[in-house]
Amino acid sequence: MDLVNHLEGRLLFAVPKKGRLLQAALNLLEGADIQFKRENRLDIALVKNLPIALIFLPAADIPTFVGEGRVDLGITGFDQVKEHDAGTRALARLRRMSNEWDADKAGKPRGCETVLDLGFGFCRLQVQVPAKGGYAEGKDLIGKNIGTSFVHLAREYFARLELEQEGVKDAAQQQQQPLEGRKLRTKIIELSGSVEAACALGVADGIVDLVESGETMKAAGLKAIDTVVETSAILIKSKAPSNPALVSLIASRIHGVITAQKYVLCQYNVPRAKLADATHVTPGKRAATVTSLDEEGWVAVSAMVEQKRIATVMDDLVQVGATDILVLDIHNTRSS
Repeated sequence: MDLVNHLEGRLLFAVPKKGRLLQAALNLLEGADIQFKRENRLDIALVKNLPIALIFLPAADIPTFVGEGRVDLGITGFDQVKEHDAGTRALARLRRMSNEWDADKAGKPRGCETVLDLGFGFCRLQVQVPAKGGYAEGKDLIGKNIGTSFVHLAREYFARLELEQEGVKDAAQQQQQPLEGRKLRTKIIELSGSVEAACALGVADGIVDLVESGETMKAAGLKAIDTVVETSAILIKSKAPSNPALVSLIASRIHGVITAQKYVLCQYNVPRAKLADATHVTPGKRAATVTSLDEEGWVAVSAMVEQKRIATVMDDLVQVGATDILVLDIHNTRSS
């Protein structure tokens, strides 16, 4: 089946084709009832129950495809969006300087917008140096060799440090100094993989790379001395999607799945005289649901509670006199 010829009329949704975000993204799509089958590791999959086509792309490329309007929606890391934005700023400046800036194209709605933080893939883009070396702060690496796959964010980071070293420390003054076109004393070396080996192999004095658990960093004999950006997986959309209503539907479904993963439903019985104390413990997202029982003076209460707090909440409910406490999983939810 030639899937490319079946894309017309479908909303294009980019998903990471591999890496740390892939499985969690697929689980999220399953929870949102986006039904598909990816045949033979193909990079296109047609959704069976909605007019959507999933496009499997490298996470680093997804902000570009969404930002250019080639794809309507995408799941990627916040770090990748920031890197793309920094690269876009640098390219725009170069074009303006070379008189290649097209005012008509500049007026089109390009770029991507964040729809949701998806609540997984948490890590940090950090400046790292040999643990046994003499570097303690980011400014110690000014003028040195830096290995990274995030070349644009690394350039902006060291451009700011160089400005500070020159006495331009005020944020407003720094904004007047174009970071993108600045000639750096620090050398940024682009690496596409195994960045953590760059110091040990003598390629770089320090690196800028993602740190999740820190185990890989420690195993490579490195330590973090600064954080460039904190990141997690996000849902992004084009500024001019082909089907805004369907984008809103998908976002609503995914938001429902994320909410369901964070909350449980707590149900219990409590004397009406103790109701105010009990609902103070379980106020719910908007308000608790209270129902009178056949037994005089008793009510039943239902409330959504954050899953990470449920053990403490149950203890507190017992203390105020609640009984028959039940905790139920929430598989999905919707809210306006």
